[in-house]
Amino acid sequence: MRRRLPAAALALGIVLALLAAAPALAAGYRYWSFWDGAAGGQWSYASQGPSLARPADGSVQGFRFAVSKDAATEAAKPRAAADFEAVCGATAPAEGRKRVALVIDFGVQADAPSGEVVPQEAPRTACAQVAPEATTAEALAAVAKPLRYNSAALLCAIAGYPQHGCGEQIAETGAAEASAEPSGSAPGGGGPSAGLLVGIAAVAVLAAAGVWQSRRRRR
Repeated sequence: MRRRLPAAALALGIVLALLAAAPALAAGYRYWSFWDGAAGGQWSYASQGPSLARPADGSVQGFRFAVSKDAATEAAKPRAAADFEAVCGATAPAEGRKRVALVIDFGVQADAPSGEVVPQEAPRTACAQVAPEATTAEALAAVAKPLRYNSAALLCAIAGYPQHGCGEQIAETGAAEASAEPSGSAPGGGGPSAGLLVGIAAVAVLAAAGVWQSRRRRR
């Protein structure tokens, strides 16, 4: 029985390390996702950020604020169709300018940060008339100020919403876990987590106990 103690202690330590290192289950991130209008009024997840995208005249660009996965197949889409004529049909073309239809969906109250209220329930639409070389971010700034960005150029707020926070990781309980940067940046930091360090320490302590027990038996 005694011979099994070192191995058992080591195995227990490994289990503790794995449990300590395991991250909390996340429901997603609270952020503004960016979408390109597709054929038939559909939306496709944008492959680049609004500060890099340069939509052509007649394009439709969408934004949706929600708690959702940072993935094309799982992110929440704007709840209005990508319909250029519905948004920009009444705006006459102008020489040296392009028209970009924007759909801005502030989402639902359940996804709003604590203490904040969704500005409006229905998606807002606007037709931005901007210079031919303008980016989507510039078109958005023309119709939905103020915008807010973080130090990594992640779009945090449109028309002042939300007032606080930027791409927080949300646990399944609904509480914000930590700041993250979806849509182009990997969440989390570059060092080992505190849980992992605790787990490694537990392994070391239990392994040492096992060695001490083994030496004691040899005396």
